[in-house]
Amino acid sequence: MYIIAIGWLYVSLMMAAAEATSSNGSLLGAMFTLVGYGLIPVSLLVYLMQRATRRGKASRPPRDGSAPPDAGRHAAGAAEPGGVAPVREEA
Repeated sequence: MYIIAIGWLYVSLMMAAAEATSSNGSLLGAMFTLVGYGLIPVSLLVYLMQRATRRGKASRPPRDGSAPPDAGRHAAGAAEPGGVAPVREEA
């Protein structure tokens, strides 16, 4: 998860270094490049990824088998429209 953020920060750091050492560049431009292209997008990306991970973990039932049988919120069986399951007659 963090490899994308590290790579993005590396590229934005190299962009800021190129801006700072350029004959037309400045340190202020390099700082804005680093913050605008690097820190803000990466912090947003990491925040959203962590939030999605937390939501995913919260929605999964526990692995120890202590979840109630209806934890999947699926119907127990095919019931008729009246709400009563059909009874099978034995021959």
